[in-house]
Amino acid sequence: MAVKQTFVIVGAGLAGAKAAQTLRDEGFDGRVVMIGSETNPPYNRPPLSKGYLRGERTRASILVHDDAFYADHDIELLLATRVTGIFPREGQVETDASKHRIDYDSLLLATGSRPRKLAVPGSDLDGIHYLRTLGDSDRLRHELKSASRLAVVGAGWIGSEVAASAREMGVDVVLLDPNGNPLERIMGPQVGAVLRRLHAAHGVEFRPSSRVRSFLGDGAVDGIRTASGEIIPADRVVVGVGVIPRTELAIEAGLLMENGVATDDQLRTSAPRIYAAGDVANAWHPLFRLRLRVEHWATARDGGILAAQNMLGQGRSYDRIPHFLSTQYDFNIEYAGHASRWDQVVFRGEPASSGGFLAFWLLGGRVVAGMSANVPNVHHDIEHLVRSGRQVSPDMLADSEVPLDAVADEASRLQRL
Repeated sequence: MAVKQTFVIVGAGLAGAKAAQTLRDEGFDGRVVMIGSETNPPYNRPPLSKGYLRGERTRASILVHDDAFYADHDIELLLATRVTGIFPREGQVETDASKHRIDYDSLLLATGSRPRKLAVPGSDLDGIHYLRTLGDSDRLRHELKSASRLAVVGAGWIGSEVAASAREMGVDVVLLDPNGNPLERIMGPQVGAVLRRLHAAHGVEFRPSSRVRSFLGDGAVDGIRTASGEIIPADRVVVGVGVIPRTELAIEAGLLMENGVATDDQLRTSAPRIYAAGDVANAWHPLFRLRLRVEHWATARDGGILAAQNMLGQGRSYDRIPHFLSTQYDFNIEYAGHASRWDQVVFRGEPASSGGFLAFWLLGGRVVAGMSANVPNVHHDIEHLVRSGRQVSPDMLADSEVPLDAVADEASRLQRL
């Protein structure tokens, strides 16, 4: 009689939960152990800065699976448990529960990331928040009810979404960022200017080119001093200046590191029988021909699924186009691609109008990323343009009368000539 295998998942977030589900969906009948340091079962993080923060979503609505799912599928969910060591040679993980060790036949690292902290004077004052966990969102929602002015440090995805949610909750908001516009580092000044106008129209005060020198206050924060010497009053602060992958266990285990845990296109790490997925994984992408570490919901979901399939020996390649969504006020953004650099931005539609528009980032005439703003049902067309890698006509791309699939078809025809 064959001995049943044990698969261990370190990390009880979205990637881990989807991996555990996939193992059962694919017919794995061995032992599945998922270990997480939080007290809550796996949940979706995007609502923490949006609907859940505003009190419009319940805890139950943001869970990846309902509370009964794990027992019903014979998944051992060890919450409030910390993994203290991974031992690849022995095929074991150690937890803080009396230094208990668990043998594994295959292991998935889905440890996620943690907020990057601002190490400046006053950073330990009450009223300064970082948003990563369900508990963080609960505490911030409670404090915003009595806030007179919120300062949001960092106008990336988290900062922009928190600023929008706080305004919808009736809180005065000032948004600080070292760049000239929200999300400018990712999308450039043209699209960033659109987002700046959006926030201004909803009453957000934006302070560009602002860096925090110190937080001010006696016990509790009451302001920010910037590098220029300006003092900005605020009795609540949210810092959103990026995240750091949780790689400590991987480093101690001797895994290859490269801005996270380095993996091949099948999400295999440098150690036999160990995989990585989600925020912590820097995975080789066969289309872009480089390693990408993507900190978004879709990557955690898809990576968890594919890692589980490959733990079962299916040998699948992770070639998903990076994809993410954001909602700020009534502005719905859907982005696909990878634009670390570009030489042209093409708009379809008028960004300055109240209607929707599309934006495309081109490099050498090829679409490397595209975004829809309040334009539904175009994601697959944008992804197709990115995946094709073909030079396109900017004029056709900008022409709303030309279907996007026709742009790709014309690029294909020209390539064959």
